[in-house]
Amino acid sequence: MVTILGAMESQVAGGPAGPALPNGPLLGTNGATDDSKTNLIVNYLPQNMTQDEFKSLFGSIGDIESCKLVRDKITGQSLGYGFVNYSDPNDADKAINTLNGLKLQTKTIKVSYARPSSASIRDANLYVSGLPKTMSQKEMEQLFSQYGRIITSRILVDQVTGVSRGVGFIRFDKRIEAEEAIKGLNGQKPLGAAEPITVKFANNPSQKTGQALLTHLYQSSARRYAGPLHHQTQRFRLDNLLNMAYGVKR
Repeated sequence: MVTILGAMESQVAGGPAGPALPNGPLLGTNGATDDSKTNLIVNYLPQNMTQDEFKSLFGSIGDIESCKLVRDKITGQSLGYGFVNYSDPNDADKAINTLNGLKLQTKTIKVSYARPSSASIRDANLYVSGLPKTMSQKEMEQLFSQYGRIITSRILVDQVTGVSRGVGFIRFDKRIEAEEAIKGLNGQKPLGAAEPITVKFANNPSQKTGQALLTHLYQSSARRYAGPLHHQTQRFRLDNLLNMAYGVKR
């Protein structure tokens, strides 16, 4: 978008716009190991930002080995974060100093080193169901942030109405933080909830199976007729597949 590129040019020229949002998820690490000083993770990107705009913004700092704007595998919509790998560690450091805190539309982006893989950060992804339909992503983050550093979060919405399905995902920095969140929140009633929420580890193998099923259903339904009854049936099937994929018991 022209407005995004205009904001990029004016703010990059003047330096960082300010600190990243204090209540949002903190991504990456404050430092990096020798083999990860070129790889960055970027959060809070505007959802209408394109891959070309993303590459153009970070390519203005230095040569890029690769960059990826992460998208939903079913809808193709941006998930609001991406990865950039520079050729030169100095350019990665410059990108953090220059672009972290940059304001784009209503977002303030967060740029930091991507975390190196280790056992302590694996399997820290939680599946949450029973959330109030009115709960926003920010409110969900605030609910879970008391247990540790949140890497990413997402609330699933109905593809037709845009209304929350009451299902979300939270990825913590470390597994032990995710375990504490389960102990503290599973079976509890957050503010505005009529029923207790379910908080459990996401089942990675089942997620892949469920994702494949959902992709097939979404793509095949797009080729068929559409109508109120059809949409209700599809939503029912999608909800059932989600529950099967992540092992949620009704």
